[in-house]
Amino acid sequence: MFKPDMHQIVKVLDSSEGKGLKIEVIEYQTLPGLYTEHTDHQYIEKLRQVRVLLKNGELITESGALQFMKGNVTMKVDSSLKSVARGILSSKLTGETSVKPRYTGNGEVYLEPSFDHFLIFEMDNEEIVADKGVFYCCESSIAVGVAAQRNISSALAGGEGLFQTRLTGSGMCVIQCNVPIEHILIYQLDNETLQVDGNYALLRRGKINFTVEKSTKSWIGTARSGEGLLQTFRGTGEVWIIPTLKNIQEAMLLKGLLKKNSY
Repeated sequence: MFKPDMHQIVKVLDSSEGKGLKIEVIEYQTLPGLYTEHTDHQYIEKLRQVRVLLKNGELITESGALQFMKGNVTMKVDSSLKSVARGILSSKLTGETSVKPRYTGNGEVYLEPSFDHFLIFEMDNEEIVADKGVFYCCESSIAVGVAAQRNISSALAGGEGLFQTRLTGSGMCVIQCNVPIEHILIYQLDNETLQVDGNYALLRRGKINFTVEKSTKSWIGTARSGEGLLQTFRGTGEVWIIPTLKNIQEAMLLKGLLKKNSY
């Protein structure tokens, strides 16, 4: 019987090893039925996936993220009333699912493949506030919670809503994004101010205060400038910004200039 060599089928794009587990982002190099349609332009996206190698470690994922697992791996879900109530509240506020399974043991866990990108980063006893819906999985040493905006005006005018996802602790974390890490602008702030026109901030880490402010001192000037309100980040740390590349691609898709892969 023919058995495909996984080393030839997939390419490891990124990997990180923690306490009792290793997280890899893999990309399928050959996949039966995968093709690209194009006119004058070519738009190639390969299927990507998160693979986790467990060695008596523990992994937390979004609900429904599992594709398959093999080996001596056990999935657990906290079904206590307090946990369920807290999970439902978090789901309504942040857009993340209310139940986050935990996988323990020895073996491999494969999460759902996607044409999106998966970004692995290390947390070192810190807090990260991420755009809602981008959390994908993490080590059990990281707590996934809710971050509330400090004022209603920032929440309503900034496009982020009243609540975002807060990650705290130390360990590996994976977020899902529609652009690769090379296309993300990572700005280092040293007691500085960064102002962004539009909802392009993916996450912030460090001691960063977020508000929404007028582009000029007066409302009339703001209206006449055409810039409107600006997302404002002050402090020391990092701010990750997604450029408009994906929006341009989506516009080209709508106009028939690009066609996505299908399988």
